[in-house]
This record gives sequence, structure tokens and C-alpha cells, in this order.
Amino acid sequence: MKYSPNNPILLTSSLHVDEARKAIAQLVNELIAESNAIGDASDTEIVSLDQAINRILAEDLLSPIDVPAADNSAMDGYAFNGQCLGTDDATVSLKIMGTAFAGKPYEGKINPGECLKIMTGAVMPAGCDTVIPQEFTSAQTETHIEFPQNQLKPGENRRLRGEDLQQGKPAISAGRLLRPSDLGLAASLGIASLKVKRKLKVAILSSGDELRSLGQTLDAGSIYDSNRHSLTGLLNRLNLEIIDCGIVRDDPASLKNAFIDAATKADVLISSGGVSVGEADFTKQIMQELGDVGFWKIAMRPGRPMAFGVFKPIAGKLPARKTLFFGLPGNPVAVMVTFYQFVRSALLQLNGANQTEPPITQAISEAPIRKKAGRTEFQRAILGRNADGRPTVRLTGSQGAGILRSMSEANCFVILAHDQGNIAAGDWVDIALFDGLL
Repeated sequence: MKYSPNNPILLTSSLHVDEARKAIAQLVNELIAESNAIGDASDTEIVSLDQAINRILAEDLLSPIDVPAADNSAMDGYAFNGQCLGTDDATVSLKIMGTAFAGKPYEGKINPGECLKIMTGAVMPAGCDTVIPQEFTSAQTETHIEFPQNQLKPGENRRLRGEDLQQGKPAISAGRLLRPSDLGLAASLGIASLKVKRKLKVAILSSGDELRSLGQTLDAGSIYDSNRHSLTGLLNRLNLEIIDCGIVRDDPASLKNAFIDAATKADVLISSGGVSVGEADFTKQIMQELGDVGFWKIAMRPGRPMAFGVFKPIAGKLPARKTLFFGLPGNPVAVMVTFYQFVRSALLQLNGANQTEPPITQAISEAPIRKKAGRTEFQRAILGRNADGRPTVRLTGSQGAGILRSMSEANCFVILAHDQGNIAAGDWVDIALFDGLL
């Protein structure tokens, strides 16, 4: 049975966070399968390395060369034939025949009883398979070195040709969210451009009569819209194409027109506001008229209400593809938490990334944390270290869903699991760092 966001099995009670994530992943997989069935060459493009950061690699990057390109020395020392080595402490004496530098190979051959002074990265000369570090030699002159033969084994301190990468084998696998190190690796192989997935087009809008754009005057009861700016920052971290649809009034006609306009332009639409109980009556009707959208209550804090689903193609109104939709809560912190927990992974998955889940680590709680079992909580916190050097974490104060300062001051989430209760000072807790994610 194909997934539907309105499946009554899912909506009989508040969804666990993990259940919601699985349901979203299932629908995204269905959208990917439908897209693959159609086939579209425009789903990829060629970009220069300087434009490839945070893009999704569309195909395996095959190494055009062996890395290293030749056997070479792993350190500064002396290269020689390791057949002279044994297990006792008898002294080996070798004659120094010259010096090899990185980028300047030694042209001659080294015979038994001879060695070559060699620098890190220099090509191993003919007749040599072992390098002894300079500090391991017990006696040195301008022409000879000596050392106990049991100091090392044959073949040590040599890097073999193709040891890191073999010609024709993948250097970076398709689906990689490209990082600076990946661009450096590609450059080291002489590759100047990469085939990447097309940037997803993501439309964002905020709904609410009380919202004002920056530069407008605040009248009684109005507030500045922060959510679109937070979402813009979050989406920019993923290097996606953003379509800002502005603020939409709380009336059915305006909202419907805004949804249709956004869905004609974007692969994904993210709205904030209008999904909590009481607000969502006409919103629900409009969304379900345009597509298959469910209103969920998720057992989490903050961010309990959320709408999710797809807008379906409508002749003359919506394009011949489905547009993924996320209706996030209106509270500023809840918007960022639900994006982190659900939207980010879905966007990466839809764009072809092979790693979509954020990394989780642990730290020691500096103080008690109150927690009610039966929901997943995302507390905003600051990661540090104690006198012993172990990671510690402390909350940023009040954790209300509307207190954006709690996010601004934090550098991580403390993630408290669904069945978890109160946390005592000194307990280990799961954390997710903001850097690279938010």
C-alpha cells in the first residue's frame, strides 16, 4: 500500500518523531521513483569545483590516476633493500649513494649494502623497498649509516603505488554532499569540474495577519516575520535555490493562490503558521483540495503541529509533477526544530544524497533537566568541556517555542528521547551540533 499522509493509522494519536520521519522518507522515496520513471537529463549539471560546495555529486567520481602515482617514502630517512634485515640486533652498515627529494626522483639504482637519503613523498628508487627514519640510525657520517637490523621489518615506511586510490576506481561516491575536503581531493586528481544534482527549488512563505516584513512599521498586535529569514539561512546551508513568496494573509483565497503560485515554481514548498488547532480549518480544506496533505500532531517539543504531503498536478494550475509540502508551526523556534528534524533530511534525500541523517554525539549535563516521558524534546544548549576535558552541556535558559534567543545563543540541541524522563546533573545526554546543520 502506497503511503498517504492522511492514513488514519498514522493519525489516531500523536505520532512519535521516528514514525513521522519514516513516513516522510517513504513518501520521498515514492516521489524519487516517479521522477526516475519519467527520466530528466536536466536533473544534473556540470559545475566548476568552486561552485560545487554543498552540492550533491550525481555520479561516482573515478580516479584518472593512481594515488600515489609511484611507490614513495612515508617519512624522512634512508631508503634501502629490506632483505638485509633480520631478527637479532646485529648492526647493518649501509653506504649513502645520494639524496632523493619529493618531485626530484633519484635516477640510479641502489644495490645491496647501499642506501639513499630520502625525503617524505620522494619516489622510492629502484632496488629499495624499505625506509628507516633518520632518528632510528645509531651512527651517521656523510657516507654511511648504521642501525640494529631488528629496528624494523622489510617494506616499512613505504607507500605503495595506488595505495590510496587506484586508477578507474571511485574516489568519491555518487550521492555525496560535497565538502571542502572533497573539492580538494578532486583537485588533487586534476579534475576541474563535477557532475552534480540540480539544485532543488524550495519556495517559502509565512502566513498570518499579524506578520510584517522588515522595513514596515509595527502597529498594535503585529510582529516582524522572522521565520522566512531563518528558513533562508537553513536552506542556504544546503545550497538550494530559494523562492521567497513573502507573507500571506489569513484568508482562503490569498492562501490558495499563494500555494498554487509557489507549487508551479518549486519542487518543495515550506510554509510556517496556520497548522495548529483552530488556525487550520480553512487551510486544511485548501491543502486537501490541491493535494494529499495530512495534519499531524507529533509527540515532540517544540513543534507539535505540522502538515505534510504533496500537491498533485492540476490541469491548468499545477505542473505535471508533485510538489512536496511541509506546513511548519508558526513559533520561530518550532520552525527551526521541525526543519532540523524532518525537512532537512527530506530535502537531502529528494536531492539524491546518500547521507541524510545529522550526526549525534553525547555530553554530560551540567544541571538537572525536567522532561516528561511520552514526547521527544529538543532543548537548546551550549556545548563545552569540564576540567577533566570531557564534553559538557548546559541549557540556554527558558526553552519556550517563541524564544528565538534560545536558538541564537545555543550551539547544539540536547535531544531527549520519547520514553526518557528527568535528567540528573552528571547524566550523559544525546546532542546534535548546529555547525554544518543550522
